[in-house]
Amino acid sequence: MLYITYTYDQAFHSSHDTWGCVYMYSPDTTKYLIHISLTAEGVVEKPDVVGAIFGQTEGLLGEDLDLRDLQRTGRVGRIDVQITSKKGETKGEILISSSLDRAETAILAASLETIDRVGPCVAHVVVESIEDIRVSKRKMIVERAKVLLIERFDDGTIDSDELLDDVRECLRMEKIGSIGEEKVPAGPNVLESDAIIVVEGRADVLNLLRYGIKNAVAVEGTNIPKTVVELCEKKTATAFFDGDRGGELILRELLQVVDIDFVAFSPKGKSVEDMTRKEVIKTLRNKVPVEYVRDQYFEDAAELPAELRITRGGMDEPDSPGKRTRHASPSKRSSDGTSGPLTLRDHIDDVKGHSLARFLSDDLTVVKELRPDEVEKAIETLDGAVSGLVVDRPVDQKLLDRLVWKGLSYVAAKDFKGVIKRPLSIQLMKMGM
Repeated sequence: MLYITYTYDQAFHSSHDTWGCVYMYSPDTTKYLIHISLTAEGVVEKPDVVGAIFGQTEGLLGEDLDLRDLQRTGRVGRIDVQITSKKGETKGEILISSSLDRAETAILAASLETIDRVGPCVAHVVVESIEDIRVSKRKMIVERAKVLLIERFDDGTIDSDELLDDVRECLRMEKIGSIGEEKVPAGPNVLESDAIIVVEGRADVLNLLRYGIKNAVAVEGTNIPKTVVELCEKKTATAFFDGDRGGELILRELLQVVDIDFVAFSPKGKSVEDMTRKEVIKTLRNKVPVEYVRDQYFEDAAELPAELRITRGGMDEPDSPGKRTRHASPSKRSSDGTSGPLTLRDHIDDVKGHSLARFLSDDLTVVKELRPDEVEKAIETLDGAVSGLVVDRPVDQKLLDRLVWKGLSYVAAKDFKGVIKRPLSIQLMKMGM
């Protein structure tokens, strides 16, 4: 049985409604697709074309190749007509699918070129090509197989380094312990080490152990354990929390009750437990003295306990019993022997008091060095390679908003004046006078 579906289409001509005639067929049996071009000297519609195909080929090839009988038995399938009329002329394409053999399909295609009229108009029909559907499918199968071969097979290769890392990781996991009355999670070297890393939870301690860092201790919430407070009084302490709102809240609480020396800033939205070895090492290497960040978390220095307030003139503080005094780090040298800062703290020390401004990349390379009064103009030319700004001048709300809009992660400045809205997406570090 022949099924005919008419579809309405207004895309081809602005003043004429055209109708398409689609003959249903089974794509499973299709071997060939005949591509035919049509030109008619006048305005015709799709039903006119379909009528001409059946009318002018009827009885032309005998009963065995009669088009109606072929469609009724499913040996010829879809007849798709796409035409458009413009300036009194109609052009388009006819597609006919066939499951006949090559010779029968060629004869059927040739018979269609005998059509010389469509409706009342003179027409010209030319077979452009006969596509072998099976060849097209084979090409598609080959291309898909290439993708599957590369992307979908599980990697069965053995990497000795990965095997060793897995075994070593198990050994490190077994070494995590707990200390103090509160039984806080800690690495095996916390009590013996001169320096400790204060993290948020047990999973963070485990991740640092995975990378061979054994002096981490967890606070497990904003209620800072007494054990952690006592450790920070005796040892050089670095706060290392998640780069989200929760991490900021814990850091704020920590700075109120604990003597912290350095702060290591995780990437925004990144959890310490999910960081890679490279990210952990880089973040800890680029830690900054706590003096540079206290004002970001406290609107008024009076909020701080008296013993934690600092003098703005410099970085040295009175020695605490059993704890080393903090001093500015010495000048570093790069691998080529030339003098150059390697950490964020080095950049701050180089810029402070020297009327300089530096835009830095993710790896703390100097992208651009300029005068402080040229920063606003330089912002317009920044690209995605810039991660932070160190500038020997105050930063106001307008400049801060522009830095946030450019996607910078941090800014270290002499002061932050008139800043009412402090965005969470950027770290503010005050260098002091």
